[in-house]
Amino acid sequence: MKKAWRVILFLSISAAWLQAATSAPCPVERVAAHGANVWLLCEEKELLISADAGKSWWPAPLPEGFRYRSIAFLDERRGFIAGDAGTLLASEDGGQTWQRRPLPVKDNLTWIHFTGESLWISGWSGVMLHSSDGGKTWVTQNSGVTQGLESVYFTDPQHGWAVGWSGVIVRTTDGGKTWQRANTLMSFWSLSSVYFRDPANGWAVGFNGQILRTKDGGVNWEELKSPVRSRLTSITFDRQGRGWITANNDLLLSEDGGESWRNLPTQEVVFLRQALPVGESVWAVGRFGILVSDGPGAGFRTMASLPRRTPDGS
Repeated sequence: MKKAWRVILFLSISAAWLQAATSAPCPVERVAAHGANVWLLCEEKELLISADAGKSWWPAPLPEGFRYRSIAFLDERRGFIAGDAGTLLASEDGGQTWQRRPLPVKDNLTWIHFTGESLWISGWSGVMLHSSDGGKTWVTQNSGVTQGLESVYFTDPQHGWAVGWSGVIVRTTDGGKTWQRANTLMSFWSLSSVYFRDPANGWAVGFNGQILRTKDGGVNWEELKSPVRSRLTSITFDRQGRGWITANNDLLLSEDGGESWRNLPTQEVVFLRQALPVGESVWAVGRFGILVSDGPGAGFRTMASLPRRTPDGS
C-alpha cells in the first residue's frame, strides 16, 4: 500500500512568516542532491530517495544500531553516509543498498565533504579523515586540535576549513597535510557549519546566533550582526548568490553576498537542520518539516500528498 506524506512549502520570501509542514515524512537529519536526485537522511535509520526532484519517493533501509549524521553523493550512484562510532556506509547504486567501509577511527563522525574524487570527513576529538580515490580508502589527517569538529568544507583539493566546539576553526592550504588554527577571539560559542565561496571568502555559523565572516582565507574572522540568538545549524549559498542559514525555527536570508542577514521565521516548530541547493531550488530540511524555494522571482509553491513508491514505479 502506498504511503502518502505532505510537505507545505513557504509561500513568499517577503512574507513575515514561513509556513512549514507540521509533520515530515521522517525526522530529517540531512539532505544530499545531485541533479534531480535527492536523498533525505532520516533519524529513524531510513533513507528516502527521489529521482524526480521530490515529486515521488521510495524508502531504503539502513543498518540499525547507529546514529547517522551526514550524507553526500559524488554522482547519481556513488554515495556515503557517516555516523557514530566511526561508521561509514557506501552505496554504488544510488542509495538502494549500503555496505560498511572500514575506517581507522571509532569516533563519532559529523560531516562529509567532497570536491572531485577527494573527500574529507570531520568528527569528534578533532578527527579528520581523507580519501583521494573517491572513498575507496581512507587515512587520518592531524587537524591539530582535540575539540570536536562539526563541519568541513573545501573549495578545491588544496584549500579547506573545519569548525567545531568552543569556536575552533582550522584551515589548510595543502589538502589537509597540515592544518593551522585561525585567529578567532570573538567568543567560545561552538560552531556548527562552514562555507566558502572561494579560497578567500567564507562564513561560519553556530550557537547563540553567531555568524562569522572572513575575507582572507580564514586567517582572521569578524562577527556579523545576527537577527536571532538561536542555534544556527547550517549555511549555504545558491546559484543566484543568495545566502541561506538554518536554525531551529528560523531561516536566515542574505541578498547582498553574505554581508547582512534577515530572518524568515517559521510559524511552527521545524527544527531545521540543513539548507542545500537542489537544481534551481533551495531546500531547507528539518525534523518536522521541509521548506522549498523555487528561485528568485518564481514565487513559492505548495505541495501536498507526495506518495512513496518503489524504484520500479509501483
